[in-house]
Amino acid sequence: MLSQSGGIEGKKGVLWWDIYRFLKVQLAMDKGNAHYCLFENVDRLLKSPASRRGRDFAIILSCLASLGYNVEWRVVNSAAYGFPQRRKRIYIYAERNASWDLETRLGDRIMARAFPMREASERSHILIPEDPYDATQHFNEAGSKMSPFMEAGVMVGHEVVTCKPEEMYTGKHATLGDVLVPESEVPEEFYIPDEQLPRWEYLKGAKREPRVDKKTGHEYFYSEGAMAFPDLPTNPSRTILTGEGGKGPSRFKHIIQTEDGRYRRLVPDELEQLQGFPKGWTNTGMTDGNRAFCMGNALVVGIPHLIGMEIAKEIGKFDS
Repeated sequence: MLSQSGGIEGKKGVLWWDIYRFLKVQLAMDKGNAHYCLFENVDRLLKSPASRRGRDFAIILSCLASLGYNVEWRVVNSAAYGFPQRRKRIYIYAERNASWDLETRLGDRIMARAFPMREASERSHILIPEDPYDATQHFNEAGSKMSPFMEAGVMVGHEVVTCKPEEMYTGKHATLGDVLVPESEVPEEFYIPDEQLPRWEYLKGAKREPRVDKKTGHEYFYSEGAMAFPDLPTNPSRTILTGEGGKGPSRFKHIIQTEDGRYRRLVPDELEQLQGFPKGWTNTGMTDGNRAFCMGNALVVGIPHLIGMEIAKEIGKFDS
């Protein structure tokens, strides 16, 4: 949950400062190795932290602008562009000393070409603090509940234009069923024993029940909505997570029903294909649990591939 994440001050978020220092060192050494940058993160980056929505993203933009980068970003749901998994991630492309037009870049070039979109009629303009420290201290001081950053945007200098796009994709839409292996390739351990099914159904079902906080003794009602059980092979899969492996019942693991009525978990070969890797990519001697962890921690590789193709066209290294 966003309210429980550390954002740019958390255990993982502090890595941004190492990236920033690395870029500064590269530029100071005049290596020329950091002219183009591509970053990926969870989409909640745009509204982190919960107490000051958008502050963390403003810090990142301010850091990049201070080093002379212009920036494009886009939140991409991979299933909306034909991939078999619903996985929303933000992709951030930065180019140093670039001559971009702020108002026209949003609907053209790298992100818009990789992921065709229809712009919303409403755009928002934002001024990013020139000093990253000012962003840490003062961006959204009022604590607005809404982040000013939307799912598509461009920064030139310290000026930002952002909007909420509508996906425009006319190709084939892949589904979970497209990556399922023949049942003859599924080890018996991936099938759910009948005695475990009630626990799986409970975890995936809707619930509103009284609970007690173990630390404070405070009583409260815990609520959550229902999840699909089983997962439908005719739809793109849900986002696969690092905890997808292991035999134990779970709310978040995928469960499918076979033609003979049995229920089973997804095997690593299927998880790999949901991320766009070939079957057997992680079959290096790791356990099934570790293979699942690797895939839950990966990304849909076709998304950065599409971005990379457009970057190559932009800089004249690839022709259509």
